[in-house]
Amino acid sequence: MKRSASESIGQTLIIGLLALLCLSVLYPFLYMLAISLNVGSDAAKGGVYLWPREFTLSNFQVVLGNAVIRHAYGITILRTIIGTALGLLITLLAAFGLSYRGLPLRGTLLGYVLVTMLFNGGLVPFYIQLHHLSLLNSFWVYIIPSAFSAWNMFVMMKFIQGIPDALIESAELDGAGPLRTLWSIIVPLSKPMLAAIGLFIGVMHWNDWFAGAFFVSDQDLIPVQTFLQQLLSAQDLSSVLGSNNNVEAMARGTRLSNITLMSIKMATVMVSAIPILCVYPFLQRYFVKGVLIGSVKG
Repeated sequence: MKRSASESIGQTLIIGLLALLCLSVLYPFLYMLAISLNVGSDAAKGGVYLWPREFTLSNFQVVLGNAVIRHAYGITILRTIIGTALGLLITLLAAFGLSYRGLPLRGTLLGYVLVTMLFNGGLVPFYIQLHHLSLLNSFWVYIIPSAFSAWNMFVMMKFIQGIPDALIESAELDGAGPLRTLWSIIVPLSKPMLAAIGLFIGVMHWNDWFAGAFFVSDQDLIPVQTFLQQLLSAQDLSSVLGSNNNVEAMARGTRLSNITLMSIKMATVMVSAIPILCVYPFLQRYFVKGVLIGSVKG
């Protein structure tokens, strides 16, 4: 159909606004990438915006060669894998159980879960609770408190309720128990929703710096995002990466004067951001489908 003049103008304005929005999101990332790939002393002079003026990989060599950053990176990866798997499992089990309308006290349980989603006791009571559970200064402080999300559970529950009852009833008539029904019927049909919620949980674990900053004092347990938060307040390289001798060794022949704190910061940001960005293309089709189905059936 031929568009009218007003529709064409409106379409052009929408495309232009979306292009500006994409540019505002993309440019800071490209700027940080250019700084991380540029000689630090040269980037400090200014004028580096979209591409490096003096290309180098020394910043990444220092970052990836530092034992503290590598260990923090390992903590982040381990936390993301375990936290995402456990979060999906608990969310799926809770949503599957509460999706049965004949479940005794179902309304009371749903009300209790809803209250936890709308209200919380605050940071100080939460800290005291973690202390009594012996989770402070422990790796499991990243996993257990965030293992269940009421919002994710409600989204998953609505999705499961949208699955035709005939499929579940036929499985039950064939002798399948609840767990067999869940594994053979619910899980295969819920792949888009599981991918979408898994992406939400994974990104949350990957980007979280708060727990490491406030609930963990052992430097061997901090994730890379908490290390980044500490990096912002650093005054020199030695306070972040150790002694000057260690920095020189990690630079692998690069002059120390060519490496600046800003270039190390940008390289660390890239190292922490690029892996999670690489996950999106593989889950995009499941992510879009899962969100759309959940919103329609919700």
